[in-house]
Amino acid sequence: MSESLIIYPEGCRKAVFIKRYKRFTVEALLDGQIISIHTNNTGSMLGLLREGQEIFISPALNPARKLKWTLEMVNLSGSWVGVNTSVPNKMIQRAFEVAVLPELKGYTAIKREAVVGKSRIDAKFTDESGRLPDLWVECKNVTLVEEDVACFPDAPTERGQKHLVELMALAAEGYRVAMFFFVQRNDGKCFGPADFIDPKYAKLFEQALAEGVECWPYQAELSEKGISIGEKMKF
Repeated sequence: MSESLIIYPEGCRKAVFIKRYKRFTVEALLDGQIISIHTNNTGSMLGLLREGQEIFISPALNPARKLKWTLEMVNLSGSWVGVNTSVPNKMIQRAFEVAVLPELKGYTAIKREAVVGKSRIDAKFTDESGRLPDLWVECKNVTLVEEDVACFPDAPTERGQKHLVELMALAAEGYRVAMFFFVQRNDGKCFGPADFIDPKYAKLFEQALAEGVECWPYQAELSEKGISIGEKMKF
């Protein structure tokens, strides 16, 4: 495994998953006590959360936060699956900073949460020399694998559909645009849209590719120390 680009904070722990009882909250057993843990993953986490499963949690950096722990990973058949949906956005910035993504070669600046119209795109890259077109990138976390295919989304997503439409509009204006899919598990052999979950998203995905939107599916490398970026996956 290559050096971690995202490092987990000190004090991370393993706990035992009990249930998910709110959109942003899961219940787990830690040191014999039942605790509530924050999750930022609004997807279904299909096939991941089962009672008794080992999970990996990080301590909240803000001491005033109500929920003192954040769900980072789930142990699935002996391998970690990363479920923190903020990771892809952080990874695209770290990958840019250390120049490990060939797709970003030549770009000199990044702006996170860049505004376009009434919406925001996760990252906008610019080249101060003006030689390269502005690059808009939307980042997605992937945790679902079906028949060796890493799939997105794991639940119907109107928001995801909207992002594809916005990216196609930017491509039509002459910008370079891309989807960065960060696959936070190690058992997928290739990537594709989950047409069996959200056929509308899958149709828009294929349309976006035809209209010039780039697809960057990258494998994550996960450990209890942190996360790095691995190989680009076929799609």
